Amino acid sequence: MADDAIALDGFLDEETVPGDLHGSTARFRLTVSPTDERTDEMILPCSVADAELAHAVIHDLVPGDKLRVTGHLRLPRTPDEPIWLVVTALTVLETAPLMTDPATVATAVIERYGPYICWFDADTTDVVEVFTEVGTWVGTAPEPNDLGELLEDFEHRQVADGEQ
Repeated sequence: MADDAIALDGFLDEETVPGDLHGSTARFRLTVSPTDERTDEMILPCSVADAELAHAVIHDLVPGDKLRVTGHLRLPRTPDEPIWLVVTALTVLETAPLMTDPATVATAVIERYGPYICWFDADTTDVVEVFTEVGTWVGTAPEPNDLGELLEDFEHRQVADGEQ
């Protein structure tokens, strides 16, 4: 039988959790965005059954880490079962940026929206600074509610410049 393992790149969506009381298994959610289209983005639940890999997942990964996971996709057999990826191998492609200033950690937020990274610090300003995941400056939204308009304008500029 051929190996039907798949490999996906994505970002750790939130904190990892143990899958059992002993921490010999782990669970996490991976944000996968294979294209620049937000409609192609998905959040994929993942599980790890190997005890050594589970320990690394629970203790070494932080939200925002870019990962390459390899495993087997488990499709639901009934309407009430979830879809998930059983991870057999995991590589950290990029670590999430570390925040060293304790005051910044408590008040600032980094959010991902597909290929965009947004920085918001509620204590110092209402504006949201936006970059692409490769570091290209997108712009500043005057407030979080204006973020969609900023991203849409940026994408239209990219199409007009022929960069897409």
